[in-house]
Amino acid sequence: MSMDELLQISPADPRGSPAKDQQAAGVGILLQIMMLVLSFVLGHVLRRHRFYYLPEASASLLIGLIVGGLANISNTETSIRAWFNFHEEFFFLFLLPPIIFQSGFSLSPKPFFSNFGAIVTFAILGTLIASIVTGVMVYVGGVMYLMYKLPFVECLMFGALISATDPVTVLSIFQELGIDTNLYALVFGESVLNDAMAISLYRTMSLVKSHTAGQNIFIVIVRFLETFVGSMSAGVGVGFTSALLFKYAGLDMDNLQNLECCLFVLFPYFSYMLAEGLGLSGIVSILFTGIVMKHYTFSNLSDNSQRFVSAFFHLISSLAETFVFIYMGFDIAMEQHSWSHVGFIFFSIIFIGVARAINVFCCAYLVNLVRPEHRQIPLKYQKALWYSGLRGAMAFALALQSVHDLPEGHGQTIFTATTAIVVLTVLLIGGSTGTMLEALQVVGDGHDSPLRENFEGNNGYIAPSYDGDSSSGNRLKMKLKEFHQSTASFTALDRNYLTPFFTTQNGDEEEEPDETTPSSRRGGFHGHG
Repeated sequence: MSMDELLQISPADPRGSPAKDQQAAGVGILLQIMMLVLSFVLGHVLRRHRFYYLPEASASLLIGLIVGGLANISNTETSIRAWFNFHEEFFFLFLLPPIIFQSGFSLSPKPFFSNFGAIVTFAILGTLIASIVTGVMVYVGGVMYLMYKLPFVECLMFGALISATDPVTVLSIFQELGIDTNLYALVFGESVLNDAMAISLYRTMSLVKSHTAGQNIFIVIVRFLETFVGSMSAGVGVGFTSALLFKYAGLDMDNLQNLECCLFVLFPYFSYMLAEGLGLSGIVSILFTGIVMKHYTFSNLSDNSQRFVSAFFHLISSLAETFVFIYMGFDIAMEQHSWSHVGFIFFSIIFIGVARAINVFCCAYLVNLVRPEHRQIPLKYQKALWYSGLRGAMAFALALQSVHDLPEGHGQTIFTATTAIVVLTVLLIGGSTGTMLEALQVVGDGHDSPLRENFEGNNGYIAPSYDGDSSSGNRLKMKLKEFHQSTASFTALDRNYLTPFFTTQNGDEEEEPDETTPSSRRGGFHGHG
């Protein structure tokens, strides 16, 4: 069969016989596998030669762009689009869950919990600030005729979805260049919890949009708490249940390792589907299930099962994320986008940068009010935090959802802008990360960083000292120090009660040395014993 005849096969062709349809589906899968293989091989070659100007995610995007562009040139885009047969259900049910679960599962407990207060500040308060600032600036820009005008609630929806950061490219370079563990923990921890916050904000604004009669602030807050707290509770509950099951069921026997691994792999999807069935966010739920299962359930597994599940989730998340970046590049070249609103894209990028700066520098100021002088976040690390706010799979997923949530082409405009922003940030910011780190002089700070601290004793927390100044100007600082003490109290609660109750370990046992080693969503996680 000639190539021209092959390209004319399309599973969407109603005249095609079942044999032709099966052949076309096979060719489509073959094309996708070839693109994945090429992406992994190219990424390995680039990483081996330390060519940081084209990271793996950028290479995957470019492969998708090239294939889509060639399809347009050869007038075979109808057949190729049918071959890909990409549906939102496939994305949300099969691609996104393993990516998000691996995000939570690969968190290193010691750096994460030692910076817990700062991470929560950046992820919760910072994302809220960035979402509101972006939404307000986009709305004002529309009112001033600088860009395409959207209703205010839709601007807030756009602000929420575009505030979901995914710095996978930056993190992989952070690890290879030996960046400070605490800076890595701040960037990675913020991006993980930031996903949950962005989803909850987006779903809340979506509910407000669909129920225009209830747009008062009290209803908005209640719906946000319902989505965020409910989803988080479902995920944490499933995680704790799995920990107790593996602790008392005695599955860590040699002849039950297959059953042990099967059950462990099923729990994340159980969490996801439970939350979706309750009308909550499955992504938020599976994220917290990953954090809890890594911290408690994972230590209840046998050594062989620990190695298997670590490699398994790293494998499927790498495949899923690579395919998502390939598809984003493919989509930009193939789909019909609202390119008539270029101004919307241009000003959105500016507004996102401004909102990210307000987010990072304001939250860093609040964190530094609390921390002792030797633990404060220096300005160069704040700049690195600002620069690492790439957009990725989560923003793309929510933008894909907005196409169905928003009428009159508004969703398509947001989807086009988001896709363009993801591509630009991954290619430009991801490719210039190495240069940025050298310019900020943070390369090699993993050994002599001002943030560097001893993780022993109270899990790295150093209780702040009170100076006794009770003037009104210091009230905010005192409140923040109380919050800092509460996070230290949670660490003590975890060490003294939760860990002994949910795991077979004693809370005072030492962690593996590699727990403090940064681990990225792609290529940096090799499992912890």
